[in-house]
Amino acid sequence: MAEIASRTSELDARVDEILRGGVDPHVHSGPSIAARAVDHLELARQLSDAGFIAAVTKDHDYSGVVPTEMIRKHHPELSTKVYSGIVLNNVVGGFNPYAVEHTAAMGGKIVWLPTLAAENHLKWEKSSGWVHPASTQKIRPATAVPLFDGDGKLLEPVLDVLDVVAATGMALASGHIHVSETKVIFAEAIKRGVEHLIFTHPEDIVGASLEDARELAGMGAYVEHSLAFFLNGSKFQTRKEEELKAHIDIVGVDRTILCSDLGQVGTFTPIEGFRNGVLACIKLGYSDSQIHEMVATNAANVLGLTG
Repeated sequence: MAEIASRTSELDARVDEILRGGVDPHVHSGPSIAARAVDHLELARQLSDAGFIAAVTKDHDYSGVVPTEMIRKHHPELSTKVYSGIVLNNVVGGFNPYAVEHTAAMGGKIVWLPTLAAENHLKWEKSSGWVHPASTQKIRPATAVPLFDGDGKLLEPVLDVLDVVAATGMALASGHIHVSETKVIFAEAIKRGVEHLIFTHPEDIVGASLEDARELAGMGAYVEHSLAFFLNGSKFQTRKEEELKAHIDIVGVDRTILCSDLGQVGTFTPIEGFRNGVLACIKLGYSDSQIHEMVATNAANVLGLTG
């Protein structure tokens, strides 16, 4: 028994060290009209205890830059700096450059393309067999935020937002639009000077293949995987832990970001998700330095937290 306890303690210490300096660039803390298990301040405290340097909160309905700024100001003792961003859904007016500029001016880090209001998401939800955890009856149902005109060209508000992202240096994340749409928007974003691109969870909702992920990584995007979809015991698991290796290897460790995508009720907390994710990666054969790159360094790079 003592030998087993010793091995467990050594493994726990190993996980602790890998996560020190970690970054969660996609986490669903509250307040929110969707049910959340932790709020932004509780998240900052939990991640600080684990030695994380940063997190980016994501709410499908509002820009979280105001509460995160208050946490950074009033809780300087917390080692985890909490940031936020904006999701271009109905509540913020879809492709609203004013809202994006405000988010940037308040220290926001990421602009997510539509999620619950993506046409692709609305189609997926009808056939997926389960209800997205952020769906709510508290407001009217989402309607699709358009991306293209009748000739298949990107709409002017989309181009306007891409210019704002380029000018402010924020990262652009693909959200829940279809992978085919992501390729078009990312190509245009690169032309307009956007330097930081994140391809959101290719393993679910967005209709991506491994080859799609490799193509987007080749364009310069980081491929972000939601641990919530892979972990045994997660109520959102749609993929086996072993499948994560194929996703990582197709683009390489240097282009992979592991985020929690957690914070909902009834499942792992974000830090529990990360600890289980690290254990899964150890079992999959990745070195400690490789895992640290995927849970810390790559996200810090895309968010401009290094150098």
